[in-house]
Amino acid sequence: MKYFHYFLAVLVINVLWLEYGYTQPTDFRSYSENYICFRARTPITIDGWIDEKEWYDAAWTCDFQDIEGDLKPKPLYRTRVKMLWDDDFFYIAAELQEPHIWATYTDRDAVIFHENDFEMFIDPDGDTHLYYELEINALGTIWDLMLVKPYRDGGPAINSWNIGGLKKGIKIFGTINNPSDTDDKWTVELALPWEVLKEAASGKRPPQSGEQWRINFSRVNWRLETKGSDYIKKINENTGSPIPEYNWVWSPQGVIAMHRPETWGYVQFADRAQNPDHAVFIENRDESIKWALRQLYYRQHAYFENNRSFTADPILLKVTDINLENMEFHPLIIVSAYLFEITQTSFDGSSVWHIQTDGRVWITRTD
Repeated sequence: MKYFHYFLAVLVINVLWLEYGYTQPTDFRSYSENYICFRARTPITIDGWIDEKEWYDAAWTCDFQDIEGDLKPKPLYRTRVKMLWDDDFFYIAAELQEPHIWATYTDRDAVIFHENDFEMFIDPDGDTHLYYELEINALGTIWDLMLVKPYRDGGPAINSWNIGGLKKGIKIFGTINNPSDTDDKWTVELALPWEVLKEAASGKRPPQSGEQWRINFSRVNWRLETKGSDYIKKINENTGSPIPEYNWVWSPQGVIAMHRPETWGYVQFADRAQNPDHAVFIENRDESIKWALRQLYYRQHAYFENNRSFTADPILLKVTDINLENMEFHPLIIVSAYLFEITQTSFDGSSVWHIQTDGRVWITRTD
């Protein structure tokens, strides 16, 4: 019962934290990072040490940025990630520079982001529904959950869902919870089983070489001060509440909200047959169609907030303001009082993309 009320409070916090609203990030397609994830030649030992040759050969992502992108200053401390995969696991290695390593939560599924943490989000099929969240602190305590759909679209979060078979390792370069010295960093290693992740994947299977998943990483970092021999959060003297945390991410969201899967980065899985130095990320032109439909999704909900109904009028939705490269955008808009569906043909004409009221995006063949 204690955790039920705790989790209920967290849902309320998330709602207030812009996760529920339909604020449209500005030109977020320019924010989306990408990464080519190569197949590991040998299994990875998960112990927190990122010192194996497999990790040495894997590239780092770009350094994390503020969640709002260029709207805010660069993060105070460097954060970056590497990724690998094999037949059994999706491997993650993260390096978090930190002069004051702090963590106290030890219970699984505690609300880890109330302290400093590292987080990852995975939407295997890119439809923005049925996606995974994993948070971990410097003690190795995890919170893992599945989202049926984003909070803004009604959730819910399945807090009882677990990543069975998860392997994790933490290495502290310094001393944890010791304000008397200055630390260097902490590193995280994770091995997530495909047997679990395939639940929300296309075809209910692990990825194949060349396929892309939508993924993002986040780091929550609170401003701390010392009280005796402990760290505590800095308090805003005017409000009496802790100063808001920093949110640093791999692929910026444009707004302070992680539960917007359409703004996450792209991870492309690749075999080792190709030369890693010459590997090329494959741009999927239809992603621009999905983004065009997403803009109409935002506009429909904004229209509903003002009029208590949706509209099929392309003029009111400013459809002509949306530009698709070398393609005319003439979506089919179907509405009822409280529902809508919008469709657009793919670039090659073989399929139709759909988006509906709760934000889910999917594709159907035309033949």
